[in-house]
This record gives sequence, C-alpha cells and structure tokens, in this order.
Amino acid sequence: MAKKETYDASSITVLEGLEAVRMRPGMYIGSVSTKGLNHLIYEIVDNAVDEHLAGYCTQIAVVLNADGSATVSDNGRGIPVGMHEKGISAERLVFTTLHAGGKFDDTVYKTSGGLHGVGSSVVNALSTWLTVQVKRDGYIYEDKYERGNPAVELEEGLLPVIGRTKETGTTITFLPDDTIFDRTRFREDEVKSRLHETAYLNPNLTIRFEDRRGEAAEILEFHEPDGITGFIQDMNKSKEVVHEVIFCSGECDGISVELAFQYVNEFHETIMGFCNNIYNAEGGTHLTGFKTVFTTVINNYARELNILKEKDVNFTGADIRGGMTAVISIKHPDPRFEGQTKTKLDNQDAAKAVAKVAGEEIQRYFDRNLEVLKKIIGCAEKAAKIRKAEEKARTNMLTKQKFSFDSNGKLANCESRDASKCEIFIVEGDSAGGSAKTARNRMFQAILPIRGKILNVEKASIDKVLANAEIKTMINAFGCGFSEGYGNDFDISRLRYDKIIIMADADVDGAHISTLLLTLFYRFMPELIYEGHVYIAMPPLYKAMPARGTEEYLYDDKALERYRKRHKGPFTLQRYKGLGEMDADQLWETTLNPETRMLKLVEIEDARMASDVTGMLMGTEVPPRKAFIYHHATDAQLDI
Repeated sequence: MAKKETYDASSITVLEGLEAVRMRPGMYIGSVSTKGLNHLIYEIVDNAVDEHLAGYCTQIAVVLNADGSATVSDNGRGIPVGMHEKGISAERLVFTTLHAGGKFDDTVYKTSGGLHGVGSSVVNALSTWLTVQVKRDGYIYEDKYERGNPAVELEEGLLPVIGRTKETGTTITFLPDDTIFDRTRFREDEVKSRLHETAYLNPNLTIRFEDRRGEAAEILEFHEPDGITGFIQDMNKSKEVVHEVIFCSGECDGISVELAFQYVNEFHETIMGFCNNIYNAEGGTHLTGFKTVFTTVINNYARELNILKEKDVNFTGADIRGGMTAVISIKHPDPRFEGQTKTKLDNQDAAKAVAKVAGEEIQRYFDRNLEVLKKIIGCAEKAAKIRKAEEKARTNMLTKQKFSFDSNGKLANCESRDASKCEIFIVEGDSAGGSAKTARNRMFQAILPIRGKILNVEKASIDKVLANAEIKTMINAFGCGFSEGYGNDFDISRLRYDKIIIMADADVDGAHISTLLLTLFYRFMPELIYEGHVYIAMPPLYKAMPARGTEEYLYDDKALERYRKRHKGPFTLQRYKGLGEMDADQLWETTLNPETRMLKLVEIEDARMASDVTGMLMGTEVPPRKAFIYHHATDAQLDI
C-alpha cells in the first residue's frame, strides 16, 4: 500500500478534548516548579525537532524575551492551517485539543519525541497568553489564545492572514501563567544545556539561543556536526581520557541505534540514554540492553585473553563501567515511556535492538583495536581490586559498631516497620532534635539529630567518608547501604523510610548543612533522589499574630509582603531564626504534620549538569565556583 507523504489538515488526528490540564498540570509537565516551567519550552522545541527528523527543518531559534515570555521558531513545514474534518482550522485543533497532532499518523512522522500529541495544547493551557504564527503556502497566518482559550474569531473556521512570505515554519510565543507556576522566570542554564544536548543528538540541526532579559542580550549558537562523539568529548574535556571516543551505529527491527563511549581515569560512571531526542533521566530498556551486552562482551574477551583465569569470577557490570562515559541514542517508531515527561523508556524491543547493534559493532571494533580493549579491561581490573578492598574495609568499619535503634541516643525511631508509611527527619543540633522528638508522631516519624556540618564528600576519600560517624549513622539508619562508583552495595528495596526529610534552619548555616547532605545523597545514594525519597522541610520564617483574626504562618518574605498588602489593622510579627525557637506544638503544626506542612521534593532534571555543578560548587577548584556564584547572584534568596 502506498504511503501518504503529504502533511496537511487531514494528517491531524484527534483523540480527545483538553480540559483537565490547568487543574492538574503536574500530570502533563511533571511539576509547577522551575523544572515544569522550563518543560514548556522543551515541549515546543521537541515538536520542531520532530520536523527536523522528518527532513524538513534545519534551524530552530529559542528566545527568552524581556517581558518573561519565550519564543520558539523553526523553518519546518509549518503547522497545517487548512480546514479539518472537525470544522475548524487544523492549527486551532492542535492548540486546543489534547492528543491532536500529526504524531499519530505514522506516514507523517516515522519517529517523534512529542509522541503523545499534548505538547502544544498543554503549553497553551498553562500560558497567560500564546501567539502562533505559521508560514505556509505563501502566506503568514496568526492565531492567539488566552489561558488556553481562542482570542481570535475565525471566519468560516480559517485563520486570518497577516502577510505573504516565501518561507515556511512555525513561531510560537507564550507567557507562562503566574497563577499556576511557583516562579515564571525561565532558568537559562537548564534551557541552554537541553538545547546543546539536542544539537549533539542532531548533527545537521542548528539551534540559536538568545536571552534578552539582561542589560546585554546573550546569544549562542549550537551546531555539533560530530554528534554524540562531540558530546562525549565535551563531557570529558577536563578529565584524563584512556582512549579516543568509540562510536557505533546500526539498525534493528526499525529501531536505529547510535552509541558512543570513552573511559577516563576516574571510577564514576556516566551513562545517558535518549529516545527520539528525549533524555530519559531514569534510563530504561535501551540502557539495560547496552549494559548487559557490554558486560558480557568484556568478560568474554577477558577470558579469551586469559586475563580472567578459569577459577576467577567475572567482572561485575559496575567494575566494567567504572570510568565510562557513554551516550545511547535510539530512534523508535513507537516508544513507550513511564510518565508524560518521558523519564524512563519501557520498550522491550529497544533492549533487544541496542544489544544486537552494540554487541556486533563493539566486537568488530575491539577485534581491530586490541590495545584499546586491553586498556578497558585494565580499568575493570583496577575497579574490581578497589571494590574488593573497599568491601572488606566497609565490612570492618560498619560492623565495629553494631546498629540498634535508640541504643546510642541519636536515632529516635518510629514504631511502625512499614517502610511505605515511615519517614525520617534529619535535624541539626540537640535543641531542634529535642523539639522534633517531642513534637513528632511516634508511630511513623523518626528523628535523627546530627552534629553540625557533615563531611564534604566531594573532597574526601572513600575511607574518610566511611569513617565519619554522622555518615555511618545515616547509612545504618536508612538500611539500604550505599554506592561509591567502584561497586554497588546499595539496595533501594531495603530502605526503611519512604521519605528522608532534611530539616535545617532557614539561614546560611542551615542551607550549607542541606547542601552537604544533598551532596552525600547524590554521590553515594543517588537512587534515593531519582526515586523521589529525598525532601527538604520548609519551616516558616514568620508567624503573623493580628490583634483581631486568625494567626498565620508565613514561609518566606514574599508571603509576608502579600500578608501586609491584604491584612488591615495592626499585627505582631514573630521571626523564627531557628527550629529550636519553636515549641513542640508549633513545630508539629508547621513542619511535621503531613496535613499542614510544606515539603520540597529534591529532583534531578539534567544528570550531566547536576554532576558538573556539584563538582564545581563542592570541589577544590575555586575560580569556577566564584564565577558561578557571581553569575547566579541575582537568583539567591538572602536571609536579611
């Protein structure tokens, strides 16, 4: 049967209507934090990239405008504007109806990142206003929306024409709705990082970024003709590499696979997975397929070369991947993701395709490059020796002091042993710890006081980390072990608490303690963060006590400013400088009670950027840290 090659109004397929997006935005963009805010840009960019994958777009421009809006434009074919069978312009259908788009017609897009057809309509629904300009068929068409609703009356269902042009493409400008998002200022670092990644994944695409919000506009152009090979080189540019980047590609059962990897003289592994240009932060089947086959290939070669003797056990996967930086990028015609924000790939055929391509191509490369193979096996040997030595050291260190609940007076454990219902608060200082122990619900809330600032694990050797009393106490309390890059003793199924909540004072010292704890979790127990178990408590800064009316807790200076504007009459203001200043009832009501408290979930959107920033801020090099702090000084929330 002949395939349809045209992209017109008949290509737009409708599944369902739009209404619930504004009521439950988190279902569609993950959250209403800065992460969700930036995701609006990514949704529109992903649609433009799909045009590139289809062979019709070579340039994308992203502009952060001075008024807080964002503009995304491309030189693709332009969204169809003709009359759809539903009786309105196809463009309006795309922006007002969930699951309406060309992605459901596999004759238009063979692969697509914006698969679900909700991107444009969700961005529209979550914007104060949105404007669409389409260049197509010699004309420029324009449509406008306010909070998801059309703001332009159409004559006979067709868009108004505002000019003529020989160009094609789509330009979308939108202002995020400040009644939905916590903050409406786009975080430019994350946007630039995402756009740069997209350029690496699409060597023939040029992406222009412009930030017009400062005194002087920042303009960058991302064009990476070396593709993911250049991506790996960029990630390893400040590290001592063991060999040149190895690149492989191929196709299996309609799934195209590209992979590149390189080893460095470190033992952290960095493996990033992408499907249809979408970064899968939680990995998925494509990474599983790569890891499994790579482990098998290296162990087979190690035995063939007699590096592993008959009596020796195989290298573990973690041994083999110690020091590896890798990017796995696949194009799948029908991907299945866990969640709308596409954090984890779920297709079993992706594992099979990656394993087949990687297995064949990597073996072909190693057969021709024996010296590189020996260097990689040498890395695995070093990692295995270090792992075994540290397993022994770990056992000795952690068993010297057998852990029993409440025995050392530190952990006040909860009565329940149902991990799904339990939570542990990490509290700095005896004063706050004592108040928290009194205020808590003993049935499901545990309190772990720590003394001051813990060790900065970014600067410390593993033996010092394991010898630190506060860190050992936390490892034992959580119950799931830890991982340090050489091996992996971490088992998330043994975690004793569903929520690990950092409860520090709302001052500079409290922020430093929280940062040190987050560095520990990210470097040695990252699964706690990736699987959504780490939170930061948000105790109030003020308590407003009016002469008449109800007392109210205020959690930041903005809340105080809003209170002053709406409250008529005198009131007394109490400022909490530390958790220890609250009595047990106040601490329960504001910080511990699940019904009334505020918690921040700790999330990682960009693994590469998170690793780089953690190393920069918590490491030994001072100049990059000073430059970063200077650049982001305006983002800081000062404690005055």
